[in-house]
Amino acid sequence: MFHLLGYLIVGFIAGALAKMVMPGDKFEPKGCLMTTLLGCAGAMIVGFVMHTVLREPPGGFFGSIIGATLGAILILWVYGKSQSRS
Repeated sequence: MFHLLGYLIVGFIAGALAKMVMPGDKFEPKGCLMTTLLGCAGAMIVGFVMHTVLREPPGGFFGSIIGATLGAILILWVYGKSQSRS
């Protein structure tokens, strides 16, 4: 139970930081839930890459926030690029 709560807290912080770096336009999903999901998705992407490709262990709380933020920024960038084409 505590691990799930920790993931949600890290996801929310990472999603909020990513939205501060790349605020986007009015058509991007907004809100507390979407911000948390964005950060959690970023954490999963970076965690997968770090664990499977680079064979690195998890980086602790602050390392997780930094990695999840970078992953969330990547998701926002890809989303923005896909929306600008259509």
